[in-house]
Amino acid sequence: MSRNDALRAARLRVGWRSAEAAAEALQAAGQSLLDDLHFTVSARTWRRWEGPRPGWPSEETALVLHDALGRWPEDLGFTTPPGWIRPEHHEETRRQTARLLDVTAAALVPGPFAQQAVDPALVDYFQSQLEGHYRADMLLGPHDLIGTLAPQYQLIDKLTRSSTGETRRGLLRVGAAYAALVGWLYQDAGDLSAATFWRGITQEIALRARDPHLIGYAMVNSAQVRTDLGDGAGVVDLCEAALDEPSAVVPKVRIMAMQQQAHGASLLQDRAAVDRLIDGAGRLLPRVDDDLPWGNACRRTPGYLEVQRATCYGRLGLGEEASALWPQVLAVVPSTARRDRGVYMARHATAAATAREPEQAVEIAREVAVIAVDTRSARMRRELATLEQAMRPWQDAPVGRDLAEVLSPVTEGS
Repeated sequence: MSRNDALRAARLRVGWRSAEAAAEALQAAGQSLLDDLHFTVSARTWRRWEGPRPGWPSEETALVLHDALGRWPEDLGFTTPPGWIRPEHHEETRRQTARLLDVTAAALVPGPFAQQAVDPALVDYFQSQLEGHYRADMLLGPHDLIGTLAPQYQLIDKLTRSSTGETRRGLLRVGAAYAALVGWLYQDAGDLSAATFWRGITQEIALRARDPHLIGYAMVNSAQVRTDLGDGAGVVDLCEAALDEPSAVVPKVRIMAMQQQAHGASLLQDRAAVDRLIDGAGRLLPRVDDDLPWGNACRRTPGYLEVQRATCYGRLGLGEEASALWPQVLAVVPSTARRDRGVYMARHATAAATAREPEQAVEIAREVAVIAVDTRSARMRRELATLEQAMRPWQDAPVGRDLAEVLSPVTEGS
């Protein structure tokens, strides 16, 4: 790198258009934060920070940079010295410990519980609640719904410990579906550690229920996390395991595994496999006729498989092909699916940038930024970060500055 692009991008996100403006703004921020009129930052210093050898700021300057830009120096391209520990390290550790307890509390309640009679009708009750939760996920986003679902899972777990026979197996099956949804909510919120924990809980319960359909579904859920981690080979491993005996699982699970494996193939830059897998999944769609309450995105989401194809094409760098698909998808996505629509539009914007249509990318991003702020979806923020990368060739042009302005509310709210 010939310059510190990370600091420059952060500067543009907060609207500091030049080194002079940045130095002046940071100096004012520092004097206010530290209550010290002697705190100074020159334009020359800022230009050095944006150069190839930015060095390392003083501890008080590091605090001011974090307060003004929301990032510590090591995340702004500075050269981290040995032994540097962020000032909030101990507080961050405490928060992480508390968060871990919050994540695991519903799934790891110690027993035994006092035995109680469990009416078999409770299985149908919890199953009937699932569709409402899926709809609420589309409308609310992950943060508000996690707090509702985790206690319900805890109740299902408690009842499972007191039940026997088919009632117990039914509660295990519905419990796995609830755990899968909690895992998805954490994944959508950007917490992959928590998502991985709940995906593991889903697999455990599916195995305890001895339900091959749920076991396949649980493996696909884990493959979704692997996709977000960029582990193409891991995605393929899990999906191939789910498809090991195709006749043992319903067509819906096979479709889910095949489309997710296509994502793994796109991470491995294998376009032929992407098209083969998605085309094969498409041939199975007319055969989806089960009444299982989970995993119904393939028949609930308009243009489900073309969404996956366009996403994979974007990951493969096929901007023109992806740009041709996204308008078709968005034309059938209902306005009620606002969060998914925002994610798809962000991917469309990235495809437009890859196809060297930066003005179109910025226009699409304007609407996405509003949805991202409203829904607080980490998935959407990740997609917008990918868009920023695709727009790098125009970062010094007016259209690049327009994008920085459009995305500034998203950055401030992250």
